[in-house]
Amino acid sequence: MAGSQEISTQVPYLRRFARALAGSQHEGDACVLAMLESVRRDPLSFRAGPDSRDALYRILLNCWAAQPQTAKNPPAGLTPDERGAREKLNAISWQPRVAFLLSALEGFEPADIAAIMNIPRVEAETLLERAEQEIAKQLHTDVLVIEDEPLIALDLKKLLEAAGHRVTAIARTHHEAVKAAEKTLPGLILADIQLADGSSGLEAVNQMLLSFEAPVIFVTAFPERFLTGKAPEPAFLITKPFGVESLKAVVSQALFFGRRSRRIDDATH
Repeated sequence: MAGSQEISTQVPYLRRFARALAGSQHEGDACVLAMLESVRRDPLSFRAGPDSRDALYRILLNCWAAQPQTAKNPPAGLTPDERGAREKLNAISWQPRVAFLLSALEGFEPADIAAIMNIPRVEAETLLERAEQEIAKQLHTDVLVIEDEPLIALDLKKLLEAAGHRVTAIARTHHEAVKAAEKTLPGLILADIQLADGSSGLEAVNQMLLSFEAPVIFVTAFPERFLTGKAPEPAFLITKPFGVESLKAVVSQALFFGRRSRRIDDATH
């Protein structure tokens, strides 16, 4: 098969995408097998090169569109977080859902999404905006911001409120953060690492996660201290200075995929 090595490298990611698209491991894997069979029958449909990853996802979507759609409900055996993500996905319109998964799950840029979906780039950008709007309707939550720099804290508050969330408190120290969480249980935590009194936002979050679970996004100027490849790592990290779009994307992903955070060892940081 032409480009077999490149195809085999991408198969795990294609399976991930197809499973998310279908809401079912069985349906997703069947779609990937159909894609591989399609390439085997028509080797000229795929050629290795700079755009080969786009081409594989495009062929996969064509195979998906050609088969009956039966996966309407989340399959059995999912964790509560996985089931919640599947239900949210099913509530998103079809094309925005595809664009969202290509962006949030697979990391494609709008130009790549346009090529994969065979649409103009402006339409791809519109689909991503629609997905963001549809997701936002499902994800409004109470947010605790742990940030000791007043201007950054205000920026975060404005951006979060513009996205429809409610900022219940802005804490500057470990003690303030824990007290704020006790007063109003947050659905999401945005936490700086180094706080005003020399305390650690990481330690504050770890203490809170002893009592409840919530997605956590850490904000730091030193991401390399945490992204070491050794478990456990923060699921979501924003690097200072952060951009508006990157913040919105990370918040949407943290809430959408409902990933609960575990306590993280701060001994080496």
